[in-house]
Amino acid sequence: MVSLHNHTRRYIISITTAVLSIYCCHPTDAATINVSTPSIETKQQDALASRKLLYEKISVVTNIPWYRIAAIDQYEHTMTKVHPKDRAHPPRLTGIYMSEPLWAGWLNPDQKDNNPESISFFKGYGRDGTGDGVADVNNDMDVLYSMANYLLKYGQSKDDFSIALWEYYHNSRSVQRIQQFSKLYEKFDSLDLNKHTFPLPVNSQYSYRSTWGSGRNWGGFRIHEGTDLFASYGVPVRSTCYGVVEMKGWNRYGGWRIGIRDIHNHYHYFAHLKGFQKGIKAGDVVNPGQVVGWVGSSGYGKPGTQGKFPPHLHYGIYRDNGFAEWSFDPYPSLLQWERTERKSLQIKKGNS
Repeated sequence: MVSLHNHTRRYIISITTAVLSIYCCHPTDAATINVSTPSIETKQQDALASRKLLYEKISVVTNIPWYRIAAIDQYEHTMTKVHPKDRAHPPRLTGIYMSEPLWAGWLNPDQKDNNPESISFFKGYGRDGTGDGVADVNNDMDVLYSMANYLLKYGQSKDDFSIALWEYYHNSRSVQRIQQFSKLYEKFDSLDLNKHTFPLPVNSQYSYRSTWGSGRNWGGFRIHEGTDLFASYGVPVRSTCYGVVEMKGWNRYGGWRIGIRDIHNHYHYFAHLKGFQKGIKAGDVVNPGQVVGWVGSSGYGKPGTQGKFPPHLHYGIYRDNGFAEWSFDPYPSLLQWERTERKSLQIKKGNS
């Protein structure tokens, strides 16, 4: 069991109070502050900074790397669970949600128990992270500290981390996703991994329209789960996000294809490639705009089949709920990323 020294507890409490005051102040209190209304982007940056601060404080106390705690929290954020308190209160900084039986202990006769000693007696996960003598399942610091304590039971190596995740979720997909998120946070040392780019260079020749949901006949009737971007052979294909290469190789439908998982649990699928960027492999971390392959016409047959259709990039996005994946129309995102990148290039050109 990891214990908190009094001065460390007081330090965490002061930090937590300052952070939460930003998000939990009454509207009338905010109105008395003579400052301009922050932009959405500023609010998002402040929220990410506050979350990272919480992770780092827990890391200092428990020696669990902040990016592992952040990865679990982000995975929970990507799930569709809604904490009951979120319906009537501002969104919590942490996405981790532990059910009452898990928090208080399955055999605990008081499922609302917030006493750390009795919770520990009934082998519940709840711990007091703020030093106020209460283990509150609705307190971000308590929840993060409790999760860190759970991880410590299994050790601190990468293998120990994987075992702890399996014992908590009993779902291999969940373990894989959290490991991927942890890898991204560790690599970039940041929570701000939301940037996207258009999959083709915007100064190249290409065309595309919304083709998601249209019929396909080769290999049996199926719907088109993406957008086709027509371009010449060899036009660079770029990662649209910060992500981890999850899949690379041949698919009889998509030909040479590569799949990248981003921090929002979206799987970005690039198909019909002519080939891959040299050295890229499954498990690699990629940046937005990084070249991963080239436009081709591979697919619809055994490995190496080419030329059954004009050269183009098939681009799709899939969402994961922990048990299954499904596609959604990437066309609106492509339009947004294209416009943003063109605008950025115009600004740079104007400043040069």
